[in-house]
Amino acid sequence: MKNLIMAFGVSAAFAYAVTPFVKQWAENVGAIDVPKDNRRVHKKPTPLLGGLAIYFACLIGILLFVPMNDKILGILAGATIIVVCGYFDDIKSLSPKTKFAIQIIAAIIAIYCGVRIDRFTNPLYFIYKAKWIELGIFAYPVTLVWIVGLTNAFNLIDGLDGLAAGLSAISSVTLLAVAMLVGPEHSHIITMTAILAGSILGFLPYNFNPAKIFMGDTGAMFLGYMLSVVSVLGVLKSATAFSMLVPIFAMGLPIFDTLFAMIRRFVNGRSMVEADKGHLHHRLLAKGYSQKKAVLTLYSVSAVLGVGAIALVETKLKTAYILVFVVFLLASMGARYLGLLDAGDSKNKLDV
Repeated sequence: MKNLIMAFGVSAAFAYAVTPFVKQWAENVGAIDVPKDNRRVHKKPTPLLGGLAIYFACLIGILLFVPMNDKILGILAGATIIVVCGYFDDIKSLSPKTKFAIQIIAAIIAIYCGVRIDRFTNPLYFIYKAKWIELGIFAYPVTLVWIVGLTNAFNLIDGLDGLAAGLSAISSVTLLAVAMLVGPEHSHIITMTAILAGSILGFLPYNFNPAKIFMGDTGAMFLGYMLSVVSVLGVLKSATAFSMLVPIFAMGLPIFDTLFAMIRRFVNGRSMVEADKGHLHHRLLAKGYSQKKAVLTLYSVSAVLGVGAIALVETKLKTAYILVFVVFLLASMGARYLGLLDAGDSKNKLDV
């Protein structure tokens, strides 16, 4: 526990200390987000590249507190590729196809080094008498979709001051709690998740409304990538009855928001890479919420989903079924209330 607290504290302190220097660097290289269209909520030019502070804090923490092996090296290599991609995208926008290709390369590196969803527990054990569902050769495409999907999910929800950072912090703490419940054999994943949470929380004071710096694609893609890989190693390999749903609950808002965006664009005959104002945060603003109230509301929903994720680890199978049903029912009602499937204006290409 002492090592865990130190890992968290060092990462948080480093991120907090280095962010002002990253802000100055972003201004020097011209990585500035200028509010040039009606999808952007901020009113004045704001530096990007804040994700560099999170990345370097996380890197320092892992090098200091996590023993190196092929999986950790693969994760760091993939994360570095993601950050480099985000860095150049924040300075000079890359095409969605280019970013998507780079995300796939980063995911493949992690998969090659052993980050794979080989199997998950069977939630229908009372029907199909097998404890595990083995994926076999499908482990590779399933893991690839999981990593690339989450990398983009956190990027898509990064639309308000402090939103993606706060949701990532809540997801990290949730996965940390779940990993601690699952067992001590995941000690390196527990430490990595604590480091990630500390790095985010050290950056968040500069990013919360009114934001002095944005994390940009550099940070949003990095956080999505890191949360995807630590969830594979720390939760999806556990013997929890609903192991595949635990990380979905833990990172529920970005995942649900992305799924509804895909459905919305398909139903309305729009390209999957065409931006709109139909995301969760846009809908809350349209309902009259202020930026801060919208962010705090989404924090609260994410925290409730996090508690649900932890409950899935501890509850019996029948109770877990009821919990899953209630969550998806509430998600459907919320989507209907906010009109997440309604068409939104779409003039700009989406940052994938």
